[in-house]
Amino acid sequence: MANGSWRIGRPRGGAQLPLALLAALAIALILIGKAQSNLFDRARANLSDWASPALQVVRAPLAGLNRFMASIGDVFSVYQENLRLKEENARLRQWHNQAVVLDDRVKRYQLLLHAVPDPALSTVMAQVIGRSNRPFLQTMILDAGRAQGVKPGQAVVDARGMIGRIFVTGDHTSWVIQLTDLNSRIPVTIVPGNIQAIMVGDNSSLPTLDLLSQNVVLKAGMQVVTSGDGGLLPPGLAIGTVVANPGGGFRVVLLADPASSETVNIVDFKLRPEQPPAVSPNDLPAAAAGLPPAAPPAQQAAPAPAPVAPLATSKPPAPAPAQAGGDPGDE
Repeated sequence: MANGSWRIGRPRGGAQLPLALLAALAIALILIGKAQSNLFDRARANLSDWASPALQVVRAPLAGLNRFMASIGDVFSVYQENLRLKEENARLRQWHNQAVVLDDRVKRYQLLLHAVPDPALSTVMAQVIGRSNRPFLQTMILDAGRAQGVKPGQAVVDARGMIGRIFVTGDHTSWVIQLTDLNSRIPVTIVPGNIQAIMVGDNSSLPTLDLLSQNVVLKAGMQVVTSGDGGLLPPGLAIGTVVANPGGGFRVVLLADPASSETVNIVDFKLRPEQPPAVSPNDLPAAAAGLPPAAPPAQQAAPAPAPVAPLATSKPPAPAPAQAGGDPGDE
């Protein structure tokens, strides 16, 4: 002890030997790792393969305990959720019964009025095999094409509503342009009120509505369905619900979610084009109806009149000759 302080003396070289050894080992490991990087990967893979049975045995009770702890919070809400589902199921059954009654009534009214039946609809089921969300194009790829009867313009729907339209078809695949795409414009009907509009996509999740008449008033909660104008899309396909746009106007909340759709139906709207009737002489001139004028009918030459034989004329009777002698009374 000197100057009232304790000092422990150690050899100076002995304190630096372990530190130098550790530095040399670290540098050697770094060099080995750089030279043979896959050596440690193989070692790590072999170690994990060797330890996997033990890890699974240890993980099984821990996973069960985690599931039990996670389900404790759900146990208290199961009863309330069960009651809510029972009430919703009862309401859905009422709506289903009412829909069946109304459908039967409509069919009877159509039969009494001799209404024209709706065109036949056929569908092709397809799976979504790809999605493409480019800056100016939102599409889906389906595993059905021309070999399955798919044609451009057909509607694509899922269990909730309409998703889009077919715009390119291959032999076994087809591309769908979504309703939210910037290039999508379809005629729609807003009910109640039978309000005609054009639904326009703008690459947002809520397409806009372009009303065809300025004298109508929209309200949030109205339903949007396809109108069938143009004969390409069938009328009455469910699309979404009208909501107010904070910036003014109205938008549509779509029922279908293209991001989560896996199985879809391609609707074939079989509406045959109507041919104009044949032109008859009693109709208006063909040019007034926008048709080319019909050729005039060919006129047949009238037969020459047969010669008429002259009639034989009878001569008047000759007068009686006068008598030479007069009557005795004349004297």
